[in-house]
Amino acid sequence: MTFLYYVTVVVHVFVCLFLIIVVLLQSGKGSDIAAAFSGQGSQTAFGPRGAATALSRATTWSAILFMVTSLSLGVMATRQGPKSLFSGEKAPVSSTPPAPAAPPAPAK
Repeated sequence: MTFLYYVTVVVHVFVCLFLIIVVLLQSGKGSDIAAAFSGQGSQTAFGPRGAATALSRATTWSAILFMVTSLSLGVMATRQGPKSLFSGEKAPVSSTPPAPAAPPAPAK
């Protein structure tokens, strides 16, 4: 494995975590009805439209980075050739056949 592969994996993990956080921070489309009853206290940090714009852009860019890192990891994996967990293992060879099982004891 190359250094670029490990860097891509680390960036991919951080982008995944960031994307999860950004999506969870966004308010749903039906939040307008809930905001009418609560007085819009949930969007005081960015204002009523500022949060949607900033979070939408962050979601878009993190989704783009996620796609790019996913595709690049896929390309790197296919260029290394097919690998299997058992590619370097040999089948166990037994020189003697297994002993037959002992007959069950008669019931008393």
